Amino acid sequence: MALAQSKLTAQGQISVPAEIRRKLGLAPGSVLEWDEQGDEIIVRRAGRFTSEEVHRALFPEQAPKPRTLAQLDEGVRQAMRARHARR
Repeated sequence: MALAQSKLTAQGQISVPAEIRRKLGLAPGSVLEWDEQGDEIIVRRAGRFTSEEVHRALFPEQAPKPRTLAQLDEGVRQAMRARHARR
């Protein structure tokens, strides 16, 4: 038995039922993936990635160095001084 139903509009749009949105954790702007498996179409929420996962994908050999809050604050201070220094 179907979990829920949606109706297709003339523009090719569908509404995702509230129960499905809650189950998948969907919100405005969420991306859905459509996949074909044999004679079925599977719809799922697109994967979410953390900033650390994105960083590892972009820079696989370099792991980010852990820094303390004081080190981060000092880095921001130095960058701001360099950026706004009078020449």
